[in-house]
Amino acid sequence: MAKKRIVLTFPPSLVEKPLTYRLVKDFDLAINILHARIVPRESGRLVIELSNSSEENIDAGIRYLEEQGVNVEPLSKEIRWDEKECINCGACTAVCHSDALRMNPETWKLEFDKDKCIVCEMCVPACPLRIISVTF
Repeated sequence: MAKKRIVLTFPPSLVEKPLTYRLVKDFDLAINILHARIVPRESGRLVIELSNSSEENIDAGIRYLEEQGVNVEPLSKEIRWDEKECINCGACTAVCHSDALRMNPETWKLEFDKDKCIVCEMCVPACPLRIISVTF
């Protein structure tokens, strides 16, 4: 299964168009919404993971979005967590809405699931030891 994580930025004129519907219907793409901020009459931002058995379908869907005027960027940032320096205080879990950072209820150790991370960067300032950072 081919997958791509991308960041879509919509101009205000496109926010109310059913573009993600077209991705599903016309290009047979499965869409996993990782993060969204869409407001009528304002620019919108959507972080999604597209998947299909064919990478060509994903690329065709991305070309469609670009032709419509959507800015498409790969999700190229990544959160780095220094596990060795972590004191497992859990402060970062309070701001992690994707549940990528969570406390293991059995060991009370912090766990980080990179696949769930949407790179919202809320955890970076929440860490009192500053051991969480963003890389490009």
